Amino acid sequence: MPPRDRLDLATKDLDPPVAVVDLDAFDRNAADLVRRAAGRPIRVASKSVRCRRLVERVLRRDGFEGVMSYALPEALWLTRTWAGTDLADTDILVAYPTADHSALRALAADDNARRLVSLVVDSVEHLDLVDAALGADHPEIRVCLELDVSWRPVLGNSRVHIGARRSPVFTARQASRLAEVIAARPGFRLVGLMGYEGQIAGMGDNPANPVLGAVLRWVQRGSARELVRRRAAAVRAVSTRAPLEFVNGGGTGSIEVTGADPSVTEIAAGSGLIGPALFDRYTRFHPEPAVLFAVPVVRKPARGVATLFGGGYIASGPAGRDRLPQPHLPEGLALLGMEGAGEVQTPVTGPAAAELRVGDRVWFRHAKAGEPAERFTEYHLVEGDRVVDVAPTYRGEGHTFG
Repeated sequence: MPPRDRLDLATKDLDPPVAVVDLDAFDRNAADLVRRAAGRPIRVASKSVRCRRLVERVLRRDGFEGVMSYALPEALWLTRTWAGTDLADTDILVAYPTADHSALRALAADDNARRLVSLVVDSVEHLDLVDAALGADHPEIRVCLELDVSWRPVLGNSRVHIGARRSPVFTARQASRLAEVIAARPGFRLVGLMGYEGQIAGMGDNPANPVLGAVLRWVQRGSARELVRRRAAAVRAVSTRAPLEFVNGGGTGSIEVTGADPSVTEIAAGSGLIGPALFDRYTRFHPEPAVLFAVPVVRKPARGVATLFGGGYIASGPAGRDRLPQPHLPEGLALLGMEGAGEVQTPVTGPAAAELRVGDRVWFRHAKAGEPAERFTEYHLVEGDRVVDVAPTYRGEGHTFG
């Protein structure tokens, strides 16, 4: 059965807007991530999923261990929810610094959470903030040092910076100094080191512009060569200050590159489970679209145009056309340049638009993996041509973590 017919049949009794997870595609994507990781455990990046049932589904597969959380309240909620289940011992790395005093107090008061949750830090100021929230005599908090793994191709000059602006800790010496401070400071235990090579993992190497694609591939090769040496030096330096339980790196887009680094013990990934539109621009892998949403046709203003209700679910990041949701089914649809995807209406054009009728539905892919879960309170789980279950998103369970 053609994909559009299958999805329309599965959701025929549901009124759009509606979001679905194709479980067969989701599971195949999970298996492909494990294949690409070649034996390295994958830590699930929850920000790219934002649906507890899906996170649990993948954690129960071989090859996946632990969660990379994006907020401390999220990590606390997961530990509470999983207490007494087969996931009760799942360790969680909060991979973005927190300034949430109430969440820090909740962490300090929860023995089980302190056993499982690690907080990322990249400066003494982060330690000071924890002390300010909890008092100087607080219980021991697990922390992970974040290394800036961007590329500075001009002799390490910080003004020529290719990659995400994250940690101020760039060199092995800087990492060693901070690790020394952490190791000597009461109330903290250094357990890990992480780094997100966004210039490799988060930038597709096959954009529409072939010249840009060649430049990106050159950047990624050069960055990977430099990073293997620098990250290994940082791991050696930090390990003299504290025994490391894990060294985390990568993302869906850099699994093979990161996995080739012998200093890395685990790889973070999440978007590859979902297959969002931004991940069409990679040559190394091709995840299947697993999360789709449908909006209905409500107008036919001209023969070659169909106007849809809503659909303006714009992705975060630098503003541009690649942050718009992409019409997926039926094939042969495109957004209008003058309107794009709108708050209350989204016109589409193209060969397929002439055949659409009022009441038909158009299936979209979001540009990013986790953000549809901020628009929908539930995902309808589809196997074949049937909805087999309904899973609330984080928002559907009453949580928005940022």
